[in-house]
Amino acid sequence: MSSKRDFYDVLGVAKNASAEEIKKAYRKMAIKYHPDKNPGDKQAEDNFKEAAEAYEILSNAEKKQRYDHYGHAGVGGASAGGGGGHGGMNMEDIFSQFGDIFGNGGSPFESFFGGGQQSRSSGRRVAKGSNLRIKVKLTLEEIANGAEKKIKVNKQIVCKTCDGSGAKDRSSVSTCKTCGGSGAVRRVTNTILGQMQTTSTCPTCNGSGQQITAKCTACHGDGTVRGEETITINIPAGVSDGMQLSMSGKGNAAPNGGIPGDLIILIEELPHESLKREGNNVVYDLHVSIVDAALGYSAEVPTIDGKAKIKIEPGTQSGKLLRLKGKGIPEINSYQRGDEIIHVNIWTPKALSPEERAILEKLRDSPNFKPQPGKNDKSFFEKMKEYFE
Repeated sequence: MSSKRDFYDVLGVAKNASAEEIKKAYRKMAIKYHPDKNPGDKQAEDNFKEAAEAYEILSNAEKKQRYDHYGHAGVGGASAGGGGGHGGMNMEDIFSQFGDIFGNGGSPFESFFGGGQQSRSSGRRVAKGSNLRIKVKLTLEEIANGAEKKIKVNKQIVCKTCDGSGAKDRSSVSTCKTCGGSGAVRRVTNTILGQMQTTSTCPTCNGSGQQITAKCTACHGDGTVRGEETITINIPAGVSDGMQLSMSGKGNAAPNGGIPGDLIILIEELPHESLKREGNNVVYDLHVSIVDAALGYSAEVPTIDGKAKIKIEPGTQSGKLLRLKGKGIPEINSYQRGDEIIHVNIWTPKALSPEERAILEKLRDSPNFKPQPGKNDKSFFEKMKEYFE
């Protein structure tokens, strides 16, 4: 089970909180634990990262929906093969992605106190790579036990020639003269209320803080090229068809050394040869001859974990449901596991030998072979509904 705190608890909001309420809650937490306000405080830095990770998920409608349905496993990199901790986020990631929530390029204390201490991000705008979507096919056994998949993904990767800088060499990179490398320009306007300072992205370097005089010949200045990467994905047990997992930072690389996008993994469940999934339970149709149903016998049935023996009691009726407890699918992020439901079907032979026909003719008039339906007989679907309820 995940050791992470619930994202709603981290921000102190209800699950039905609006986007504006979530934003306000994050801004409050970010200001409280901001490194500029808590220099050298490791706990404050951890709280700052935790709040940023919670806001990253809850402020995104798609990620929020996955989180509400599947918890951390639906969005967390650790549950799908990514890193642990705070989703692999570092301080640069947080400042570059969420700096604009304070109304400028970085620290909230710059705008509050007219400059002063500069944030770690220095107001630079960092590009974000696009997300990638892939489909992973899983057998019922892999879903029940979890699986490790190594997938080759064709995507934008960091250019090895320039190490993602986009420049021909180090001498081709210089500090932007317009913003002095900060990535932002400040303007002071005189008003009747006094001087007002505004901050905007530098138009010369587009927020990067650097200018390239000679571009890399391999990537033509983008810092990324088309390539292939083998990614290891750890699928948690209990996923379901159509579920989406997310691996932070495993999507397309971003131009000029920016933040890579995410890898979205869509789960596709392959049909099983003999078992059918119903939620966290699996159903098996067992066909029993009329003789075995009448006399009783020991039957062998398939399960997710192999074969299992069950006892068919004498006089078993068609439609009876038997249960193998704990032989179903585990619930994701839980120790609970579903059952295997065995649906008994009485099989009647279509062709008989003269000897077999003679035996059955003798039994036809026996009272024990006369149908005796009960007044409250229920259909298979009614029985299944009652069972699962």
